[in-house]
Amino acid sequence: MYENQSTKAERKRGLSGWPALVLLLLLSPLLVPLIIVVVVAWVTGALALHLLTLIIWLPAGRRVLFVYSNSPVWKPHIEAEVLPRLPSTAAVLNWSERSEWSRRSLSVWLFRFYAGNREYNPLAIVIRPWRGPKLFRFWRAFRDSKHGKVEPLRALEASFFQSIAAS
Repeated sequence: MYENQSTKAERKRGLSGWPALVLLLLLSPLLVPLIIVVVVAWVTGALALHLLTLIIWLPAGRRVLFVYSNSPVWKPHIEAEVLPRLPSTAAVLNWSERSEWSRRSLSVWLFRFYAGNREYNPLAIVIRPWRGPKLFRFWRAFRDSKHGKVEPLRALEASFFQSIAAS
């Protein structure tokens, strides 16, 4: 009985071993150009977004994007300790109000491009002219702070504000 079940389980898993390798080799002439096109498009988009940011934001003195939400874990701290220390030109987005965000906003484009899908809230992006932007992901530091470990949050905030002063 166990042998029969093992054979059925192997069949259910799909392609494995040499058939998958053969299929990959047969499809590679189609996949390689597609992968190249995707990579070139992504790099071009990243460069265009960075250039657009340099052209629009830097002359206005804007170098910081800060995104947070109305979470009770961090909202009181952010509104009391972080937002007042941001430069007056900083862009601030509230994730809880994202339905009201303009799709044409450069701040929203930057957030969506760089934030990714992990630990994206709260998040700070500091634009550096001749290098890529520097991201500060606060989620984990706030999680640790909630459990009594405040040092990671203090260190991240210090690094963030130091980065703002240096750029």
